[in-house]
Amino acid sequence: MVPLLDVNAQNHPLEAEFTAAFLRVFRSGQFIMGPEVTALEEEIARLTASRHALGVSSGTDAILLALMALGIGPGDEVLVPSYTFFATAGCVSRSGATPVFVDACPVCFNLDVPDARAKVTSRTKAIIPVHLFGQAADMDAVLHLARECGLKVIEDGAQSIGASYKGRPCGSIGDIGTYSFFPSKNLGGFGDGGALVCQDDALAERCRVLRVHGSQPKYYHHFVGGNFRLDPLQAAMLRVKLPHYGDYTRKRQENAGYYSARLAQLPGVVTADPAHCRCAAAQAAWLEETGARIVLPVAYAHNEHIWNQYTLRILGEGRRDAFKQFLTDRKIGCEIYYPVTMDRQACFADTPETSRRGCDVAHRLSGEAISLPIYPELTHGQKDEVIAAVTAFLEQG
Repeated sequence: MVPLLDVNAQNHPLEAEFTAAFLRVFRSGQFIMGPEVTALEEEIARLTASRHALGVSSGTDAILLALMALGIGPGDEVLVPSYTFFATAGCVSRSGATPVFVDACPVCFNLDVPDARAKVTSRTKAIIPVHLFGQAADMDAVLHLARECGLKVIEDGAQSIGASYKGRPCGSIGDIGTYSFFPSKNLGGFGDGGALVCQDDALAERCRVLRVHGSQPKYYHHFVGGNFRLDPLQAAMLRVKLPHYGDYTRKRQENAGYYSARLAQLPGVVTADPAHCRCAAAQAAWLEETGARIVLPVAYAHNEHIWNQYTLRILGEGRRDAFKQFLTDRKIGCEIYYPVTMDRQACFADTPETSRRGCDVAHRLSGEAISLPIYPELTHGQKDEVIAAVTAFLEQG
């Protein structure tokens, strides 16, 4: 059996340190905010090269807090990826604004900036690039569009804390960056948790006030905020794991490299070509010409990819689902991210048709993409089992 993720393999070796952290918080009696949260915030700020970091209750609440701090609300439109997790668009809708769904890049799976540009209107106020699966979006293009159109930039780095774009940490480049510490993330906690980072002093202070019901001082409310605080116990546990984070990342990168080197040798397997990142039609033609059956993910040379997921494309109608069943039968963990794009979610059916058009690549990815186990603690034997299963799938025709 090769699980998609084994949190115990990472957490159990640190049991003594986690126990000490728990007892430290338990004995302190400080269960809301306090020194553990402050210390983690300082450490996250250093990791992300950010002037300010705030611990918050979840990655989802970090996005919602960012939208509130930037004044995004009813009547506004926000550009969001169609191919991603629900939280990004869901928070836009919760703020009262309208999510406008943007197509995906067929190579890196991230937001397609030319499509975003085509969907800007007079009501567009922000863009939220998601650094999906651990690889940065095209931030130069995002920032150029934002400057040209007067947009705020919220980086959704839920899957990418520690990843970088041209040497700059993901989340530190736009107006605000957000992260998740959900247990399955590369820096995973023991429940929900997240962080928000920014470089602007005034904006950071507004976020801090909004994080505690908009009050400063206590009982004096300047804004209608929320309860977005990170628990000190979660902060203490995350501080145990943070010194090991560089090693976790290196092992994920090694696992991805091992998969790619071995799988690329199989007939019908190709590696995604960054030359096609701006032209889905050219990539489709190239894949047909090569006779590809499986497309491997690629890390762009200018990015440090941290491999939250190792995501394949299984080409051919119904082949991805057959592949998933094939792996499941052999007890190989896998997951489909994401089977339904945001523009096709029932809860967004009432959004304007213009906000949902032209997401053809995202729709194709939702029927082709599947992720393999990539967590740091995978053994060589487990990786070889995964590779053997992929080989057997291809050999069966």
